[in-house]
Amino acid sequence: MSVAALPRTMEALTRRATMLRDSLQRSQGNTDGMVAILGSFDHRLSALEAAMRPTQVRTHAIRMAHENIDKTLKSGDAILSQFDLARKAEATILRGPHEDLEGYLEAVDLLKGIAKFFSSNKNFRSSDGILNHVNNLLAKSSLKIEEEFKQLMNTYSKPIEPDRLFDCLPKSLRPSKDDAGPDGGNGNHADHPSKGLETAIYRTPTLVPPRILPLMNDIAQQLVQAGNQQSCYKIYRDYRGSALESSLRKLGVEKLTKDDVQKMQWEALEAKIGNWIHFMRIAVKLLLAGERKICDQIFDGVNFNKDQCFAEMATNSVVTLLSFGDAVAKSKRSPEKLFVLLDMYEVMRELQSEIEAIFEGKPCSEMREAALGLTKRLAQTAQETFADFEEAVEKDASKTIVQDGTVHPLTSYVINYVKFLFDYQSTLKLLFQEFETGSETESQLAVVTMRIMQALQNNLDGKSKQYKDPALTHLFLMNNVHYMVRSVRRSEAKDILGDDWIQRHRRIVQQNANQYKRVAWAKVLQTLSVQGAPGSTGSSGGSDLSSSGVSRAVIKERFKAFNTQFEELHGKQSLWIVPDQELRESLRLAVAEVLLPAYRSFIKRFGNLVGSGKNPLKYIRYSPELVDKLLGEFFEGQQYGEPKHQHRL
Repeated sequence: MSVAALPRTMEALTRRATMLRDSLQRSQGNTDGMVAILGSFDHRLSALEAAMRPTQVRTHAIRMAHENIDKTLKSGDAILSQFDLARKAEATILRGPHEDLEGYLEAVDLLKGIAKFFSSNKNFRSSDGILNHVNNLLAKSSLKIEEEFKQLMNTYSKPIEPDRLFDCLPKSLRPSKDDAGPDGGNGNHADHPSKGLETAIYRTPTLVPPRILPLMNDIAQQLVQAGNQQSCYKIYRDYRGSALESSLRKLGVEKLTKDDVQKMQWEALEAKIGNWIHFMRIAVKLLLAGERKICDQIFDGVNFNKDQCFAEMATNSVVTLLSFGDAVAKSKRSPEKLFVLLDMYEVMRELQSEIEAIFEGKPCSEMREAALGLTKRLAQTAQETFADFEEAVEKDASKTIVQDGTVHPLTSYVINYVKFLFDYQSTLKLLFQEFETGSETESQLAVVTMRIMQALQNNLDGKSKQYKDPALTHLFLMNNVHYMVRSVRRSEAKDILGDDWIQRHRRIVQQNANQYKRVAWAKVLQTLSVQGAPGSTGSSGGSDLSSSGVSRAVIKERFKAFNTQFEELHGKQSLWIVPDQELRESLRLAVAEVLLPAYRSFIKRFGNLVGSGKNPLKYIRYSPELVDKLLGEFFEGQQYGEPKHQHRL
């Protein structure tokens, strides 16, 4: 830029600065004007707000009043609604629960809700009045519910007919239509039940219809909640307990004391024991199992000691059942009771786990202990009866003597007794485990059996000495020991007693057969020998007799002696019995093998001395063939087969 241009530039800048100052002054003036206007507006708003404040206060008050009115109306509606519900519930309560139990219980719940509503709204001036009214209704409802519970229990607590119970049993335990009871009235231990019974299917009977159980549960809840648990307890216990007792009475369960049992004839007692075993299964597996089930359902979720209630309900019935078992276990011991004791012990062991499940809980402990106590008493009595039996066999002093030398009733009784023992092997194993014996339970049965058989043999040895005829003594022992051996070989006792026992006793049989043959036929055989005969020269041979000129009179006497003695033996021993056909034929053959050759030889050598006389048949009365035939009549006796009568120790 030139120096000449500088003044012009300065002038231009001065003008622009003047214009900017003028512009700023105008803007400040506008701003001040605006501030003045706004100040004036603020003043007018303050005045307006002051003027409107009373109106705002009135509007807020009106709004609050409306809100209070809404709340009051809503509260009133709620109260009126509770009154309406109370009126409806009252009508249902006064009508009673019988026609519509579910609706009745709903009405009770409504009343409880109403009582709760007014209890938490005490400000309502009439709340005390309505609360009293509702509580009175609830008290009435509690009485009516209790009455309904009683009626339902009465209606559905009828005894179960025996036929219905029998239908719930496994087929193997159901009586036929002609039977008097579940075992046909026959308690004979020979009809020992199948060992598979513990796995048989039992169907629990319907004691109360399933549709009724939820209603009973609801009622029980209401009664307990209303504080009437004692009434609930008593009603249930009395009605269900009575139904259970009646069911058992209809079945045939009797309350018998120890004296009743002691006075009873054995046959009658045996039948009652057989029935009792069936009654125990029916009572535990069907009736008590069913009662436990409905007790649990009726009192499910109820604040209630159901175990105590169940225990008291069942006590009388259980005591009646167990008392009979106790009476038998404590009655006078006798050998024939062993098998029914084992049957009773067996069923108590079979039912033990179910009894523990049914009578669970501390209140039922007495019944569990009573059942276990009976099981142990039966085991103890059975064990003692074993010892009694062994002693009774050895000391049996019955004067019964079998005149025909056959198997003694004692022998058949003891052998049958031993056979029955083997039907109870599993039970006996449990029985032996009840007592610490210090040896294997499997060998205990062998030890017991061996001792009983030895006791029998000792007794038979004593009885054999009662015979005056020693031949009959040996025949008697042969018959009885043979019967023992044969019976053992045909039974499970063979595995228990072993081959050594069998072989040893077979030798005893053979020894007595040989002794019989020697003793019975010695005199007869002696008549066929001429040694020492009067008039003989002392030589031993028959030819020597003939050649030495033995008198005809001596030979005649020998033939006459043979005839007399053979006839005597035939007359006597044809009445004796060897009941086993094989043994009988074997014994006849053994006699014939000795007698017939000697007789034939005697006739051949000396028959001509008497055959040429006036009356040869007087001396040679029997041909060898006839003697053989007559031997076939020996040991037949008056009856055939084994004795039918029973022997009791």
